[in-house]
Amino acid sequence: MIDLKPSINFWHDLKSNQRAGIWLFLGSRKSLQIVRPSILQLIFWGLLGAGANTLFSWLVAGDGGVFNRQGLVSYALWPFIALIVGIFLSQRTNNPRLMLVPALLWLVLDTHIMLFQCLLQYLGNQDLLPYFTYDVIPLLFFALFIWQSLAVVWVFSRELQWPWWERALIMFATVATLFTWQVSIKEQPIWKVEDVPPSISESAFYAQSHLLNKALEQVQFGEFAQTHWYFLGVAGASYQDVFKFEIDRIKEQFDTRFGTFGRSVELVNNPQSIKDTPIASKTSIDLALRRIGQQMNRESDVLFLYMTSHGLPNRFELENEPINLDDVDPKWLRETLDKSGIRWKVIVISACYSGSFVSALQSPDTLIITASAADRASFGCSNEADYTYFGRAFFDQAMREQGSFKAAFKEATETVAKWENAQGFDPSEPQWVIGKNMEMMLPQLEQHLFPQQGVITTAQTQNVKLDTQQKP
Repeated sequence: MIDLKPSINFWHDLKSNQRAGIWLFLGSRKSLQIVRPSILQLIFWGLLGAGANTLFSWLVAGDGGVFNRQGLVSYALWPFIALIVGIFLSQRTNNPRLMLVPALLWLVLDTHIMLFQCLLQYLGNQDLLPYFTYDVIPLLFFALFIWQSLAVVWVFSRELQWPWWERALIMFATVATLFTWQVSIKEQPIWKVEDVPPSISESAFYAQSHLLNKALEQVQFGEFAQTHWYFLGVAGASYQDVFKFEIDRIKEQFDTRFGTFGRSVELVNNPQSIKDTPIASKTSIDLALRRIGQQMNRESDVLFLYMTSHGLPNRFELENEPINLDDVDPKWLRETLDKSGIRWKVIVISACYSGSFVSALQSPDTLIITASAADRASFGCSNEADYTYFGRAFFDQAMREQGSFKAAFKEATETVAKWENAQGFDPSEPQWVIGKNMEMMLPQLEQHLFPQQGVITTAQTQNVKLDTQQKP
């Protein structure tokens, strides 16, 4: 028979019930020996548990969530069921003080589990957890949710010496009820994100043709017998801001530091820019490449094409709902580049599996850089970021410090590898493939892109390193 000790004071009971929750998590009957039930304790832990669940739901929803009263009602269902179980057990054992114990123990355990989940969710939101944990954490959360109820059944069934069949039947019923409840209230969290279908206004829709024509008309002719760099930036996916931010910053970098002002175009899929920037589609990419090809001096000018988005093997995602856009594939991109008449090209693609584009795009006059190998993912795609991992390492860091693409690529590759290793990510393995003619031509082209001081400084640094290595 369970002999519950009388209450002493609120704080003593609080500590005792907290220890009881820990023993309950371990499946120990000691939890029933130290628990101190009271109406005040039940109310306190009920409010604390509701607060912890609300905090977790808010962390999951993010800034776009709104408070949902129905979610709190759904949460209150389980303490209420536990209270009914307690009433049944108190009648069965003729122990009135047992009535509050199941609900109290469940609330104590639920509160601690939810606070732990809040910590993990916060670390995940800040990208501070190793990559492999993101596949494990949802399963862990579900297992903890199941166990916090099964633990109550397990402890009471052992203490009251229920027959094995009754114990098994109740546990099965508990799991079935939990699963059914979880499925039914999935759409009713405490902090809810309202699904708003994407839309494009009539004015934005009709403005696109004008925006594209205006952007292309501003592309200037290349002066005869001089080398000019032309920049085309493509941000593919509209549902993550990082791609827009990245293209904006890289275009500004090329225009101000590398002299592409008047010879640069950006195509962006993002709701924020739909009214002032042409969208990225196969049609707009084709027209932009044709326009640049018409304005370029074929023998001396060079194109820098940067594409950033999500990707799959042989697929670069173009997405701008509700417009149904086709993805870019390597064959189409190669054909489009060939039709443009552009000879000298530096193509940088930042996307998962972007290495799958290399074989189709390589030519004697082309340098291809990808953020990942053909069978590898790349990282750093979040709304809070200004760059992807590769974009930050290559453009925001290495291109500001180095005086050549090869040196910048080497530094960026090492930087990305360090970041990925620190996060527990699988290596993305960025790729560098350069054509025979481009390899000979690139140093000359780079003289017109990088400041000469940067080239001199880099050369001097390399000479110093070489002299140092040769010293005994």
